[in-house]
Amino acid sequence: MKTVLVTGASGFIGFHLSRLLCKNYTVVGIDNINSYYAASLKEDRLNLLKLENSENFFFKKVDLCNRKSLKRLFESYKFDYVINLAAQAGVRYSLENPDAYIQSNIIGFHNLLDTLKERKVEHFIYASSSSVYGMNNKNIFNRHDSTDAPVSLYAATKKSNEIIAHSYAHLYDIPTTGLRFFTVYGPWGRPDMAYFSFTKKILNEETINVFGDGSSLRDYTYISDVTNCIKNIIVKPPINNFKYSESNAKFQIYNIGNNRPVKLINFINTLEDIIGKNANLKFIENQKGDVPLTFADIDDTIGEFDYDPRVSINEGLLSFYKWYKEYYNVSI
Repeated sequence: MKTVLVTGASGFIGFHLSRLLCKNYTVVGIDNINSYYAASLKEDRLNLLKLENSENFFFKKVDLCNRKSLKRLFESYKFDYVINLAAQAGVRYSLENPDAYIQSNIIGFHNLLDTLKERKVEHFIYASSSSVYGMNNKNIFNRHDSTDAPVSLYAATKKSNEIIAHSYAHLYDIPTTGLRFFTVYGPWGRPDMAYFSFTKKILNEETINVFGDGSSLRDYTYISDVTNCIKNIIVKPPINNFKYSESNAKFQIYNIGNNRPVKLINFINTLEDIIGKNANLKFIENQKGDVPLTFADIDDTIGEFDYDPRVSINEGLLSFYKWYKEYYNVSI
């Protein structure tokens, strides 16, 4: 059985991906379990992973910024695949604490890649973000579009990841794939995400601040659609370069979205219907760093990996709310 390293394993996507991969691989998950949001949620994810997969899931508390810990990890295991989902997330938080993004998303990312250059792995996969498209004026974001104008530090760090990853793929022949995620949501999600905080505020009859007029569009992508796609990508490392045919670097980037953007106000209305309560809305100015639209062109992802995002926003939010009620003992 091959071995996969999943960084950020106690995080939202890392938890769900590890859970899926344990069916076919030995999974080693690492995380620094930082305090960006409640560590108890991360611990509960890990406890469930360990309970369900006691024979083929192993967790190590490792911070990517600690090179010595990384080196010891790679001396203890031989990884066939490495999937980097560890990052400081959140566009708005990058305005408050930019240092966290430089440490985790730049220094930590570089440390991992620099460790990999001395070891042969079959495929290195890492999380990028739809945020890299910045103020792109196109209605649908194609993976070949320009990403030279990020509008948040978070987006800039993700763009930097893509550039650093390309250089290491070129220099050290590391087959590398970047994944631009489009607003991933679902059970066990991050409390800082809109759908999570909206749910809490609707239940508590608190005011929801709506940035802009509610017409912004997001390509909400359900977690199982994302993880099933990554599972297919793992075994298909790139053999050429997605943008430069003259390059020998085995380097690809793909969009992972739902291809069906939803207006923010419609998103809130769907939550209201599912919960059975009306939201108290307050419309305020747009937040710096936000973009008005995310809409993924996923034709290449569909064609190369049989990607089939099938979960509608109604189904996805209903699944999330069922989990939320059980996890937080909500009686409504």
